[in-house]
Amino acid sequence: MLAAEMQSNEFENITLSLLDCSLPEKRWTHAAHLTATLCLLREHEEIELHRDLPGIIKRYNVSQGGENTDTSGYHATLTHFFISAITAFNKNLPGSISTFEACKRLLLSPLADRDYPLKFYSKEKLFSIAARRNWVAPDLVPSRGAEPGRAFPANH
Repeated sequence: MLAAEMQSNEFENITLSLLDCSLPEKRWTHAAHLTATLCLLREHEEIELHRDLPGIIKRYNVSQGGENTDTSGYHATLTHFFISAITAFNKNLPGSISTFEACKRLLLSPLADRDYPLKFYSKEKLFSIAARRNWVAPDLVPSRGAEPGRAFPANH
C-alpha cells in the first residue's frame, strides 16, 4: 500500500498487531517493518529497540508458523541496521511532526528501498549466516556509527 493511501491509524495498528502477534503474515512487509520500528521508537518508550525488537520479531515469526534459522526468519544485522538508520531518520524530522506523517515520509525515503542496505554491505556479507545470527559491520562503507545503539546516517 502506498504511503499516500494509508489511514491515520494504520501504522499504529500494524505496530500493535506485531506486538500481539495478530498481524497477518502477508502484511508483514518491508514497509510494515519500517513503520512499526518508527512507531515503536516514537510511541512506545517502554521498548528499547536494540534490546527488545529482536525478541518481538522472533516471537512474531514463530506465532505465524515461521522459524528463526540460519536461512529464514529473524536477521540480526538487518534489524539493527534499520533500527539505527530509522533512529537517525527520526532525529532529522521536525519536532512537531506526527508519527503518521513521519511514517509517510519514511516510506518515501531511501530507507524504503529494500536494497538500501546494499549501499553498505556486499550481498555475500549481508546474507551470510554470521550476519543473520549477529550484528556485523558494513564492508562497503565504513560503519561510521552503525553499530547497534548508535546513530547511523540515514541520508545516503
